[in-house]
Amino acid sequence: MTDLSWLTARPIAHRGYHDLNKSRWENTLSAFDAAMAKNFAIECDVHLTADGVPVVFHDDDLLRLAGRDGFVWQRTAAEMGALSIGGTADHAPTLAAMLERVAGRVPLVIELKGIPGHDEGLVAKVAALLRAYPGPAAIMSFDHWLVRRFPIEAAGIPAGLTACGQKQSEIEAHFSMLGNGISFVSYGVFDLPNPFIRFVRERLSMPVITWTVRKPAEVAQTFAEADQMTFEGFDPDA
Repeated sequence: MTDLSWLTARPIAHRGYHDLNKSRWENTLSAFDAAMAKNFAIECDVHLTADGVPVVFHDDDLLRLAGRDGFVWQRTAAEMGALSIGGTADHAPTLAAMLERVAGRVPLVIELKGIPGHDEGLVAKVAALLRAYPGPAAIMSFDHWLVRRFPIEAAGIPAGLTACGQKQSEIEAHFSMLGNGISFVSYGVFDLPNPFIRFVRERLSMPVITWTVRKPAEVAQTFAEADQMTFEGFDPDA
């Protein structure tokens, strides 16, 4: 089994170590620089642009983060890079630019954002970048159609399922993903404990990280039921 001890060694800064988008916005190079300065691992989100380039951006639409109408998949990478994030000097970086900036200094957990009909090639293109990357990095997704492509298009890259829920139907759907070569799970802290997480930790010895931890009670819940947290809005080392 691949050694994923690096995945749980340090708290994971959700979309980088931002300040809740007051002046240092999520998923920007400034937020990633701040995470590296604190030696936090970094979680980020990736979409595919109109010209097929993985770009670091959370939402599928542009309004909240860039104040523009439209969707990421309608813009080229150059057009995304020209958009100001939150009116700051930061812009939406390509994944390649983000990887060049981090350069293996801290672990990366990259969530792939699927958009039906507009994400063809996303897994393969992210995987190609990571195969040439010199540091620890993993991919994950909520989107089951992307997770099913992981063992085909991203073989050898640590891959996980991002998930939440406690309903029986949700738990069964999560179990169905275990046949796709995943090696960790990222689960909503608000839905712990549950049978799926107990199974993957106790029976499969898979690491589990939580999202998104913002309060002391959620820190406690994480370390009672999982192995590490994806956090925002506070300094875990303080």
